[in-house]
Amino acid sequence: MRAKITYLVTAAVLVFYFVLVGSRGVMLIQSGTVLTVTFGVAVLILPVIGLWFLWKNTQFVRRANALAAELDAEGGLPVDELRRTPGGRIDRDSADEVFTKRKAETEASPDDWRCWFRLAVAYHDARDTPRARRAMQRAIALHDGKPAGA
Repeated sequence: MRAKITYLVTAAVLVFYFVLVGSRGVMLIQSGTVLTVTFGVAVLILPVIGLWFLWKNTQFVRRANALAAELDAEGGLPVDELRRTPGGRIDRDSADEVFTKRKAETEASPDDWRCWFRLAVAYHDARDTPRARRAMQRAIALHDGKPAGA
């Protein structure tokens, strides 16, 4: 729940920032000189890109959470079998062991979104966020019936 609240607060702050920047862009355009209009248009592009990025990430999180809920209902969520350090961090060797199992499972069933979901969790536990995100995107695509490369 804390992660959801943090995400919502961060998204709200970003939207406020985008509105603030957008209003500055409009003010620059209203000045009417060639230079200020050019800068105003450039400034307006930034909030548009930011809103698009925020929207895409929000959609990704919602879809990943929906997969997690479906997998939980099936009883297929990965069990936390990771050893932890005294400080609570995941032991690297333990994460590597679990990752090896998840990778083999995924290689055996490359068209099963459940395997890709569990692989994404293993990548995340191994602190490989880019690959975790790609694996989760693959799980979402497979769940939605899209081609494996989508």
